[in-house]
Amino acid sequence: MAVDKDKLRVAAFTIAATCFLALVISIRFVGQFLMKSRRKKSCYLTTESKPQYAFKRVLADNSYSQFKHLKLHAADSQSDEDYSNLHPYRGEISQLIKNPNVAFLEVLDGCEKGVLEMGDSYVWVETEAQLGELVEVLSNEKVFAVDTEQHSFRSFLGFTALIQISTIREDYLVDTIILHDVMGLLRPVFADPGICKVFHGADNDVLWLQRDFHIYVVNLFDTAKACDILSKPQRSLAYLLETYCSVATNKLLQREDWRQRPLPEEMIQYARTDAHYLLYIAYCLCLELKERNENSSPGDKFHFLLEASRRSNATCLQLFAKDIEACQGELAASSIVSRCLNDQGNISSSLCDDKFQELVRRLCLWRDIMARLHDESLRFVLSENAIIALAAQIPTDETDICSTISEADRDVESVALVPLQSPSSVVCCHLEDLLCLLQENTANLDNIFHRFIQQHLGPAGSCPLSAYNYALLSKTSLGVTYKSTSNRNGFRASKQIAKKASRELFVQKFSCKAPVYHNCKIYANDGRLLCYCDRRKLEWYLSRDLAKLVEQDPPSIMLLFEPKGRPEDEDNDFYIQSKKNICVGCGEGNHYLRYRIIPSCYRIHFPEHLKSHRSHDIVLLCVDCHEIAHAAAEKYKKQVAAEFGIPLFIRKVVDFDNTQHVPSSMPIVTSEEIGVSPLQLRTAAMALLRHGPEMPSQRRQELMQIVMTYYGGREISEEDLERALIVGMTPHEKRKFEKKRGFAFKHLTGGINLNDGKENNIGSKGTPSLQTALKGGSMDANMTLMNREQDVDTLMIEDRGGSTQPSSLNDGGNIVESTIDTDDVMSDLKIVEDDHISGNGILSNETTCSMHVGDVPLKHESKLSLLGHGPHGKQVVAHLLKEYGEDGIREFCQRWRQVFVEALHPRFLPAGWDVMHRI
Repeated sequence: MAVDKDKLRVAAFTIAATCFLALVISIRFVGQFLMKSRRKKSCYLTTESKPQYAFKRVLADNSYSQFKHLKLHAADSQSDEDYSNLHPYRGEISQLIKNPNVAFLEVLDGCEKGVLEMGDSYVWVETEAQLGELVEVLSNEKVFAVDTEQHSFRSFLGFTALIQISTIREDYLVDTIILHDVMGLLRPVFADPGICKVFHGADNDVLWLQRDFHIYVVNLFDTAKACDILSKPQRSLAYLLETYCSVATNKLLQREDWRQRPLPEEMIQYARTDAHYLLYIAYCLCLELKERNENSSPGDKFHFLLEASRRSNATCLQLFAKDIEACQGELAASSIVSRCLNDQGNISSSLCDDKFQELVRRLCLWRDIMARLHDESLRFVLSENAIIALAAQIPTDETDICSTISEADRDVESVALVPLQSPSSVVCCHLEDLLCLLQENTANLDNIFHRFIQQHLGPAGSCPLSAYNYALLSKTSLGVTYKSTSNRNGFRASKQIAKKASRELFVQKFSCKAPVYHNCKIYANDGRLLCYCDRRKLEWYLSRDLAKLVEQDPPSIMLLFEPKGRPEDEDNDFYIQSKKNICVGCGEGNHYLRYRIIPSCYRIHFPEHLKSHRSHDIVLLCVDCHEIAHAAAEKYKKQVAAEFGIPLFIRKVVDFDNTQHVPSSMPIVTSEEIGVSPLQLRTAAMALLRHGPEMPSQRRQELMQIVMTYYGGREISEEDLERALIVGMTPHEKRKFEKKRGFAFKHLTGGINLNDGKENNIGSKGTPSLQTALKGGSMDANMTLMNREQDVDTLMIEDRGGSTQPSSLNDGGNIVESTIDTDDVMSDLKIVEDDHISGNGILSNETTCSMHVGDVPLKHESKLSLLGHGPHGKQVVAHLLKEYGEDGIREFCQRWRQVFVEALHPRFLPAGWDVMHRI
């Protein structure tokens, strides 16, 4: 009996232990399952079908590597990296620019509007066989029209969703989504220099065809370029359709979803219209261009039609390139932070502390990675408003994250033209990422984001691999380790370290502190894009109820009134394009400086209407590219100086009146020896005033001799030193000098007057007039220019009552009369009167001077520094305006743009930027 009880006890214990173990295993298994299911949510891409995921051949993926262009010959010796920057058809296009081919006019000659009236029939091309037939048809044409429709909202780089091609007889709509992998069949036709392709505003189309299909356009006629040359009041395609064809189009359809199949009838009609009438419009514009030539003067060598062809084919030389920042997401983060610091981000600027800015950078980098990984646009993944709200509120759980984003996007959803899902599918599937970013304290973001990529794309990743994101697994350099790369190679020479430190200091001090381009859009009330602007201008319209917000990211408004003028009338290729905050030379986005392609010493003297509100020739450059471009510009300035015979610098100055009263103890100074460099004079005077008594006697005597040379060799006083110190200073230089140097004048009792329009009350009465020796420069009084050496020009200044000697330029020993005429310069300058000279003998800041270059009197404002290139620039511009008019200024600008392009070979110029751009 006792044995039975023991057996029962053992059996019960065994059963209980077994049940407990089973329960523990079950709980652990369920817990692991729940944790795993929570940690690894299914990606929305596993159930949502995106058209581009069916593409088998993707030329531009979403990785951080550069785009590789077509390589025509496999045996080419260039490396892939070198070849990516070469245009495969550069030779053919360059030949067309040199010798334009306008034979297509023979085909269009005599065509009438009625022939090109759009009927109901068109060909929808959706099979490879149909595409082959289209290629055969186009191969036998001499000209055809092309347009494209893009989709960018649900794609990172965007892709071509439809190509419209029209011949005189038929319209073709090519379904590039279905035929994406075989679109290369069209490459030979588009590259055939014997067939003209007609586009309107082809800058973007040319790049998109390269990006998606390696199709390169050769022999292009751009109707927008023709509008430029004809100075049309508008240059949009909608304007041309209304003017020449009496056809109105709804441009809002351009922003519809062109991925949808089948396309609605309204969108098909819109697509056909854009290409169908282009041939007739091109024909009309060509007739007008030819008529311009027939009505021009016999000696005019400008051929309007050929120029339109040249400019069109120059567009073909553009090369597509991906935007690769040094630190991904940094530009967007800087823009958001700048917006918040200016109280434009729906939060107080006082809340924009270091923690807020760090979170903004993390969120922007995460958004960039998620957009690349899922092939979505940045604005689809996470709006700027949502980033600001998350960084400001720092939600602590996934529910709070969703509600924060939804609240931030509420205003966006009410006005956006494209319906928004908030939060987006990307955010909903990766909420744990955002929670980790908001709560993570580590500063090593590199590890965090590499972990995200591996977690989502790795062997057990939650997101499907595709042709767009596969390369991210092997090429995940995010740029966040940029600051530490300098130590990778170990020891660096001290000279290199010093150079790097100097460069970083320069970047820190002079680079732009916030994004330059905000790329906010302004639409007319009919839906046409008017221009891009910054946030401040956009807010101005909204605050006055002159516009309504239609898009949030980037911010866009639609005017509630009819604008008086349209920026597209100016130059649609450039001024109606978004611009990127990167160096146009190398693509550097971590820092950049503004660079003026036309040097300021020339541009400030242009007529106002040729320089006002013109941003075409102001670009962004990194420090390294800036250095290269600046060196090339300085070199070319010397060529300009030699070409026009107008030296760059004022070479010598001298107080002429005192040369007539040289003490007997001093040798008489001949005309070949008189004068001293203004920089030498200023430096010597400053050194003597500050440290004269403490100087070694020999050094002091050398500096005294410099100043005495200026005063004609006479003995000088401390008052003379003070007067010599300010010779040739502009009002700005005087203000800067007194503020920065803190120098106290002891003898010039009036001090330095810092008001631009007032007199300088300096010195004592009876100060004699000045004689200056200049290189391309000026001084205050009546002047006569003589050259005493091949490289030194001497400017003689005398009292108004005295006589001036005629002068000439010495060119290698041969006396030649200068051809510089300065009527245009004098038109905006005052005539020197006796009362401009104060009782102290010093000219007021408004004073101008009369000088003679050859036999022509030249006036000069004292606001131009004796040490800069201002006087040189003023004379060059005056000469161009007198001899060639405004066309001379335009040609001069084109020369400078060519210098810039040849020096830097920029690969990231804004769309529409053109060496031949006409102001």
